[in-house]
Amino acid sequence: MKKYILTLGIFTLIGVTSCSDKELELTPYNSVTDTQAFESETDFDNAARGMYARNVGGLSGLSGGSYYAGSSISLPDIMSDNAIMSRTGRLSNRFFHEWRYNGDIAWDLWTQAYTTIRRANGILVNINKLPDGTAKNNFKGEALAVRALAHFDMVKLYGKAFTQASDADLGIPYVTSIDHSAKPSRETVKSNYAKIEADLVEAASLIGNGNGIYRFNKVAVYGLLSRLYLYEAQWQKAADAATQSLALSSSPGSIANFSSIWKDASNDGVLLKLQIVDKDAVSPGVEYSQSSASGVRSEYVVDFDLFRLYKDNDIRKTAYIGSSTFGGFRYNNIIKYFGRATGNANVVDPKVIRVAEVLLNRAEALAQLNKDADALKDLNALRASRYIGFVAADNQEGGTALKTEIDLQRRLELAFEGHRFFDIKRKGLSIARSNWGDRYDGTGTTYGFKSLTVGDARFQLPIPTNEIRTNANVKQNPGY
Repeated sequence: MKKYILTLGIFTLIGVTSCSDKELELTPYNSVTDTQAFESETDFDNAARGMYARNVGGLSGLSGGSYYAGSSISLPDIMSDNAIMSRTGRLSNRFFHEWRYNGDIAWDLWTQAYTTIRRANGILVNINKLPDGTAKNNFKGEALAVRALAHFDMVKLYGKAFTQASDADLGIPYVTSIDHSAKPSRETVKSNYAKIEADLVEAASLIGNGNGIYRFNKVAVYGLLSRLYLYEAQWQKAADAATQSLALSSSPGSIANFSSIWKDASNDGVLLKLQIVDKDAVSPGVEYSQSSASGVRSEYVVDFDLFRLYKDNDIRKTAYIGSSTFGGFRYNNIIKYFGRATGNANVVDPKVIRVAEVLLNRAEALAQLNKDADALKDLNALRASRYIGFVAADNQEGGTALKTEIDLQRRLELAFEGHRFFDIKRKGLSIARSNWGDRYDGTGTTYGFKSLTVGDARFQLPIPTNEIRTNANVKQNPGY
């Protein structure tokens, strides 16, 4: 039987099953010969599946945590003003919620994302073994897109916002090899963004649109490009990339189907999500709450200011928030990741890119370009799909009011999906939390740490100490 190795550790490709321990003889990634690992189109397809698998933590027993199946969809809201710690929970992620992290208490996206990146690079360095044609282009486009996404997620976290970074401010190493022994240095934020853009632009030119909802397609690549350009404040490019994406898929999800999206009963308006099945033993929802015989025990609940922003005719209010009693008190629980109708609790596919975000990306970009009428069309398309009985107002919004409404709808739509902290950061704003408590009506225990002012070093998270010990070429961020 062939032996396949994907990346740094010792994780076999998806599709290698029913093997004895002796048959599963594994060796480090960089000792596997090219002919052994990549011989056919099937091998590349298996490698691509393994590349996505690492994004959700892979199979049962995989060490090192998960990427999109945990921290990436919870900590950006926990660290901002969308979620407040419930005192009846386990007080998990408290150091992140209170901005008291350091190199020894760090969000280890570093290891998780670079594992994904090396899997993508394994495809890219071997891609010319495939004959020229559609399949080769598609595999290359997928690998470029995954590599770009992982680097983008990392530079958002560890580097300054693009619009606030100087030419000298450091981002992350941009890794394009599979050499496990390499010790790359951090490049600048500006260099990171340029390489992410180059990878995505090339990916968009190569990738097809028939890979299914669980893998990158052309529509999702253009959606991600619109996000990248938004972070760079390249408004026209953001609008153009969003238009390319929306030309292929323009429905943000109907009111009728919206609640089903979060139970994986509908993919209406979803451009890319990552598959999790019960046997994976990965439960994204536990970062927000757990269910027990005593009721829902929430780790974090909806900030009361945010709760009050959802109108009663907003389908998102019932899709995202549920109230219940635990320990004698009522709470506004985050139910977005409670799970499917059947199967293990808190198991649901993380949504990476949705049409709704792309619409909001274009609306924001157009408003910044003073194209208010076009921006309002996108805004109304979203609102008509979220508010029961929505009718556009006769006094059409424009100017500052329009931009404010777009910001509001972005917060309401993307809550608890890993965007809020980065939206605040890219706009150069401070985090200003409310004075409300953690209970259903705003009473209870309030935030212990209420503000993170613009320019604070803690908007850039610390590089994990273990990484610095392993690679002396990686320097710690200021303030840690």
